[in-house]
Amino acid sequence: MAFRSGCSCGFGPFNEDNARFLMLAVFIILYLLCGAAVFSALEQPMEAEAKERWGQRFEQFSQKHNLSNKELDNFLRNYEEANVAGIRVDTIRPRWDFTGAFYFVGTVVSTIGFGMTTPATIGGKIFLIFYGLIGCAATILFFNLFLERVITVIAFVLKFCHERRRRKAMLPQNGCRRLSEGSGGGGRGGRGEGLAGWKPSVYCVMLILGAAAILVSCCASAMYSAVEGWGYLDSLYFCFVAFSTIGFGDVVSSQRLAYEEGNVNQTAYRLGNFLFILTGVCCIYSLFNVISIVIKQVLNWLLRRMEAPCHCPRRGGHHPEQRLPRRNVVVPGHLRAQRDLSIETDAVNESEVDGRRMSGEMISMRDFLAANKVNLAIMQKQLSEMANGHPRQSGSNSRHGHNGFSGGVGALGIMNNRLAETSVDR
Repeated sequence: MAFRSGCSCGFGPFNEDNARFLMLAVFIILYLLCGAAVFSALEQPMEAEAKERWGQRFEQFSQKHNLSNKELDNFLRNYEEANVAGIRVDTIRPRWDFTGAFYFVGTVVSTIGFGMTTPATIGGKIFLIFYGLIGCAATILFFNLFLERVITVIAFVLKFCHERRRRKAMLPQNGCRRLSEGSGGGGRGGRGEGLAGWKPSVYCVMLILGAAAILVSCCASAMYSAVEGWGYLDSLYFCFVAFSTIGFGDVVSSQRLAYEEGNVNQTAYRLGNFLFILTGVCCIYSLFNVISIVIKQVLNWLLRRMEAPCHCPRRGGHHPEQRLPRRNVVVPGHLRAQRDLSIETDAVNESEVDGRRMSGEMISMRDFLAANKVNLAIMQKQLSEMANGHPRQSGSNSRHGHNGFSGGVGALGIMNNRLAETSVDR
């Protein structure tokens, strides 16, 4: 992870990682504002119409049954309290029997949180805090491990297909194997060496995961349309809301008391509902993380376009491309000229930093921020090694700055160096 230093143009102490973070924050804010404008334009007229229609029905009902508005309001508040406890006008399945409670804890640990069932007792609310803390953390770990295995399987399949195409391309028209010049009898070894560092493109992985998510959603929507009686578009809407763990709760599956005569079909439907939600959540989670890699690539491209060439005036008639070594920096000028700063080498130079601080020599704010960033990077590297169970290659860390993908944590750490766009060998 190379640090920029020297002239004050470009990003300076506001390094590339912070610039990328700021750009992403601005993009999310603009995205939220655009989404709010679109949904307000689409849904606000319907809200006003429903509010007006409800006011008319309220007045007609109170006049018909000779009830005051206060009495009717109290009755409706009592119904809202019963609704929170799981009481509905239509006959629904029990909320807190074993199967209903299992459905509830499944929505908790998967972070879906439909909201159709919530604990009403103090003990239930306190238990939910500790139960969700461990359950959500374990489920996120499961999603990350699933992502790691999905990426591995997709990479293996794509590498196999790439090898097959390459092997067919090496066959001439007469059916004899064409050997490259200077390879001699090592044709197979040459292919192995050529594919040793091959990695799949993030766009291919995104296409495969997107196709898998669409397939699962379409199959699940067909089941929900047939069993729940929803429209197919409403079923697709439910699938996305549930699989992406948004979980509005306006449409929830497997809530009716009985779907078919007999318990076999109902049990099979609930099992299929569980499997579809589990598979869909895993696929959408993996797809979201791969899309985040593409978004990060776009941010890196924008940063490269925004970086203007440095044309700072130099003192003493030095060449514009030459940077004057500074004396009051963490690393002396002759050492800075010999190598670039990285996570591996900055740990060695901590003694030099301490020596300069003990000597009373002041350091600039830019160098102070750079030194703190080195410490944070070393800490992140150690946490990543502890999580993975083995240290990373020392040669890879020094080149992470070339493609903008550092080791990272979580899903980004899992996908790092597994796709072509995140590989340090690019």
